[in-house]
Amino acid sequence: MGEQPSDTAGRAHHVAIIMDGNGRWAKKRGLPRSVGHQRGVEAVRKLVRSLNGSGLECLTLYAFSSENWKRSEDEVDDLMNLMRKFIKSDLPEFIANNVKLKIIGDWQSLAPDIVEMLEDALAKTREGTHTVAVALNYGSQQEIVRAARKAANEGEITVEALQKHLDTADLPPLDLLIRTSGEIRLSNFLLWQSAYAEMLFVDTLWPDFTPAMLQQALDDFARRERRFGGR
Repeated sequence: MGEQPSDTAGRAHHVAIIMDGNGRWAKKRGLPRSVGHQRGVEAVRKLVRSLNGSGLECLTLYAFSSENWKRSEDEVDDLMNLMRKFIKSDLPEFIANNVKLKIIGDWQSLAPDIVEMLEDALAKTREGTHTVAVALNYGSQQEIVRAARKAANEGEITVEALQKHLDTADLPPLDLLIRTSGEIRLSNFLLWQSAYAEMLFVDTLWPDFTPAMLQQALDDFARRERRFGGR
């Protein structure tokens, strides 16, 4: 799984989102950045609740990159505390909605209490039928390096050997990548997996992104012709 494109047309199985614009959302309203991040969590909550009717097998969310440590200490602390609150408050809802949590990235190097909470959440949601993958302390270049090292330890480095060691190896192939806030770049997110993914860049700031917008993106995807290098 996770290596060959899924469909040349029709339903998307795996969508990833670069959730960008929390800070600008808050700035436009004269509010602290922390409020923007809180509203961003609310947008995540609404999307997760909408998954049952979307037909998606997997939604992957870029929550905290390996580069985000460069932000101010106060903002990083706010983000980590928000993560703690989200896990505590939303784990029962994940279980009730049959959501399987997956974490990608170097998440085990986060604070020990966060790691413990995530391990508990992973165990309690393992039987879920659709997946929410959250990228924490994630950088795609670092992921590829880790996978290449593991492949090299096993023998020859090939596309297939490397792919099976990616963080996403057990996920469906990436069909569609969305970035909010009007920025048009990947920011070290799912670089390998995006090789033949469709892409959609929208001006909407992340806290204003709704399940209806996701459905519109899925409808747009269904109308696209996917060629994978062919004519």
